[in-house]
Amino acid sequence: MGEQPQGLETCRIAWLAMLAQERLYSAKTLEAYGRDVAQFAAFLGMERRSPGDFLAVKPADLRLFLAERREKGVESRSLMRQLAGLRSFARYLEREGYGHASAFKAVKGPRVKKGLPRPLNPGDARATSRIETRAGETREPWILARDAAVMALLYGGGLRISEALSLRRGDAPKAGETITITGKGGKARQVPILPQIARAIDEYLAQCPYNPGAEGPLFVGAKGGPLSPRIIQLAMESLRGALGLPETATPHALRHSFATHLLARGGDLRTIQELLGHASLSTTQVYTEVDTARLMQAYKAAHPRA
Repeated sequence: MGEQPQGLETCRIAWLAMLAQERLYSAKTLEAYGRDVAQFAAFLGMERRSPGDFLAVKPADLRLFLAERREKGVESRSLMRQLAGLRSFARYLEREGYGHASAFKAVKGPRVKKGLPRPLNPGDARATSRIETRAGETREPWILARDAAVMALLYGGGLRISEALSLRRGDAPKAGETITITGKGGKARQVPILPQIARAIDEYLAQCPYNPGAEGPLFVGAKGGPLSPRIIQLAMESLRGALGLPETATPHALRHSFATHLLARGGDLRTIQELLGHASLSTTQVYTEVDTARLMQAYKAAHPRA
């Protein structure tokens, strides 16, 4: 391959701009990805060399870099993120015609123990659906009301973000009603609507400038189309800064908070299982961080042969 028209740093900047504009990556993720690529280039001593040179590395080079990072105390989850960033950049260079990203595809990342998001405390969870907590926001009021309504559904109804965003305009519930949610595996469940949730949805609908009709999406984006889950994730990232919440505060953590707080207030484990749409009670146990003694207590109280 001949001399490339762009240097590695120019390509890195263009790649990060693409991730920001097209993928809507957060500033924190972009900073981490950019740093990962710069670290790998420095490790190889090729900061000023061509994009083609970057793609020409061997799998052994990549493994050696990850091993060195681990020796410096970088944990598996961070190593996986670094590998993901390097792969993303390599795919970008491949699409731009600088070579093949085969080395980056050949290396497997370290195993990461899967965990669940930690639930928020009740006060923080409730604050995510209050518009007044979004001080300093420059977005339109109806968009702030929309985000608050989605957060209210996640925490007040235990919905997955995909479930909330799949609701139709004709599904908009009233206080005291239940809505039918179709979850994983096509499993349907009934979710009761609290007055606070209905009020948040009503406030959003009263301000929303778009009306896609009964079969259109309940929650719409800034231009009136279906709302992307990424937008709600970004809204939660903004709230983390405004409310001083930990990084574990994600939209999905609101669902965990719903279940954990219900259980803490004496909610029945079997009922919580049905509200979450879990097929197995053991899944609900893990989800709500219930200990084995509590699970057995619920089992003995409910099973006819216990």
